Amino acid sequence: MHIVFLLEFMLRYILGSIRYHPSILTLANMTVVSNDHSWWPLINASLIGSYFVVAGSVGVMYDWVLTLGQEVELIWRQRWSLMTFLYLSVRYTGIGYAVMYMLDDIPTISMTDVVSLITYDALNCMSDIARAMLGVIMIARLHAMYQRSRKVLIFIVVIFLATKIADAVILAILTMQISGVEYILSGTYQCMIDYAGDSTLLDSMTSMLDTVWEVLTLCLAVWIAVKHFRELRQHSTSGIIGDCFTVLMKTHVSYFASFLAVSCFKYGLLSPTFSTDMYSPDSQIYIGLIQILQMVQMFVLGPRLILGVREYHAKLVANSDTASAMTSIVFEERVHVSTSSSV
Repeated sequence: MHIVFLLEFMLRYILGSIRYHPSILTLANMTVVSNDHSWWPLINASLIGSYFVVAGSVGVMYDWVLTLGQEVELIWRQRWSLMTFLYLSVRYTGIGYAVMYMLDDIPTISMTDVVSLITYDALNCMSDIARAMLGVIMIARLHAMYQRSRKVLIFIVVIFLATKIADAVILAILTMQISGVEYILSGTYQCMIDYAGDSTLLDSMTSMLDTVWEVLTLCLAVWIAVKHFRELRQHSTSGIIGDCFTVLMKTHVSYFASFLAVSCFKYGLLSPTFSTDMYSPDSQIYIGLIQILQMVQMFVLGPRLILGVREYHAKLVANSDTASAMTSIVFEERVHVSTSSSV
């Protein structure tokens, strides 16, 4: 099997539709061992990619250390709610994901087929769960911003479920269309994967569905924020509600900007110029940046969607006795604070 065979595999891997692991090798039931120097471009590319995986994983854990004090004060010491559960789930799923991703992606680490299968399934499950929880966070934010409108809630829940069900069906189809062969190349562990059927079309459909969901949530958030700001201006009022919408929009825009960056980078992988020089250092740096941005989006900016609003609310309570106006904005929950007031 020639080295060029991996070009399509690397595109599929980065586009996020499926990950590789040694357990897939049972489809081909063979292992190839080689010390041929012609494989070094692939080995070097794999090593460079693992550096970015380690960097992204360390970044996720470093952000957790930086925000641990805020987490204890604003999450653990507060009254539990749906947002508390979602924050802790996304945050600690991210830490587990980072650790397992490093172990799974470093080519010098050997795993048995059983361990690789468990790791692979766990990583995919963690990623899917994290994205679903981030979607629930977005739904809760929009529901609160639209003052608990039932029509808006039904609309966004239907769209969210439709995109997630479609993603699951596409992933199942792609999983049934793959085959692979294990390669042990100069002491490193690789897996060559072949895709049958319309995998390119299915991959693009997955990316498009995710883009539609993120754009929709951003548009709904911007629309209601602009509407509220106009109403406040007409009544010559401002303050708590306006400031809260500002905080919500800042965190939402930061999250969407990271998603937009990841999407643009992914579509850049489809460029013919890129595919002709897949194993160059520049190409590997490009791919590595996508991996880092994906982890930052899900496991750094994702938890900060909640932490940012909680931090603003805590400051508001500390500096003002009028914090009760935040009730419907802070994710429709009641949070006990040391001043004995609650929202």
